[in-house]
Amino acid sequence: MISMSSFHAMLIPILTGMIMLAIGFNFRDKNAGVFAMWLGMLLILATVVYKILAKLNE
Repeated sequence: MISMSSFHAMLIPILTGMIMLAIGFNFRDKNAGVFAMWLGMLLILATVVYKILAKLNE
């Protein structure tokens, strides 16, 4: 079973990344919006890759 600490450690970066994607999509015509989408996607992807590597290392 996943602990709440581990759950929150994954939930916070993913929610932050999704919020950045939403904000970036609203401002996609500006460079800052595109950068926010890029950063949000990287944040989500990094969280998923970290969790996959942690499971493979067990």
